[in-house]
Amino acid sequence: MDTRFDVELIFVSKRYGTTLAVDEISLRIPAASYCCLLGPSGCGKTTTLRMIAGHEAISSGDILIRGQNVSELAPVRRGTAMMFQSYALFPHLSCLDNVAFSLKMRGVGKTERHAKAREFLGLVQMADFAQRLPAQLSGGQQQRVALARALIMRPRVLLLDEPLSALDPFLRIKVREELKRLQRELGITFIHVTHSQDEAMAMADMMVVMQDGHIRQAGSPREVFERPVSPFIARFIGSHNVLNGPTGMIAVRADRCRLGEAGDGPFVTGRVTAVEYQGAMVRVAMATDPGSEAAALVPDHEFYAEPVSPGDPATLIWAERDAHVLMEA
Repeated sequence: MDTRFDVELIFVSKRYGTTLAVDEISLRIPAASYCCLLGPSGCGKTTTLRMIAGHEAISSGDILIRGQNVSELAPVRRGTAMMFQSYALFPHLSCLDNVAFSLKMRGVGKTERHAKAREFLGLVQMADFAQRLPAQLSGGQQQRVALARALIMRPRVLLLDEPLSALDPFLRIKVREELKRLQRELGITFIHVTHSQDEAMAMADMMVVMQDGHIRQAGSPREVFERPVSPFIARFIGSHNVLNGPTGMIAVRADRCRLGEAGDGPFVTGRVTAVEYQGAMVRVAMATDPGSEAAALVPDHEFYAEPVSPGDPATLIWAERDAHVLMEA
């Protein structure tokens, strides 16, 4: 048994009638890591998560958890727990009884299961809310209770389906910090589905980008961001310009571009279409003369020293060393 990987997908496919939702994907997720499945709507990321959980039957291939083939096992026998986007808390039960519910179903006595539930409520900083009903909690608090309920079974792998999507931006940042902390402290693998590039970049040890039922690129967030393999990856991850270079298509980070004069380096000309103040940076978007779109993220002090406005002509410049040749079309 190879203990280096908590989850392995081997040529896994999922068909719904004639529709191929996931097409022979293979993936190895290292032990005790935080993995984010990322991609646009309909890319197959949630279907993949549900197949790992056993909530969707695979059409072909194999799923291994800690080296054991679980493809035919029921969800309760896989050593996984799933935290749903809706949280799915029982409205008539207190936080304590919501967290203790799975232990109750396994015949654990009331005193023991409540003690264990209090321990896990404490882990997510919700011990003071043990007797409240879900309706008496904020969305972020409900999410913490749902997380405690999932963790109380000590899963080998925790599966999270867009767990931060219902939270406001400030709370989202706080909760993602908390999730990452818990993953490190518990030493178990988290597999987290999201459509947010920022979320995946901030949380993941391993980022898996999907499109049309395929895995297009997998690696550390820095690796995927610095070296996207295709125009789709470069555009989807964001903050990249995809341009025609002397060796084919290239990607250049917007924060490595500046406005200047032709001859100062590789360049493309065009007209400014939008200016967005973002605090420390100003994003200058432009339509290039070849008919594509590009942008520069300019430090605010540089921008305001020589400001431009929509409609102004502009030349986008970058250094050759900052251009990354895309391997795929």
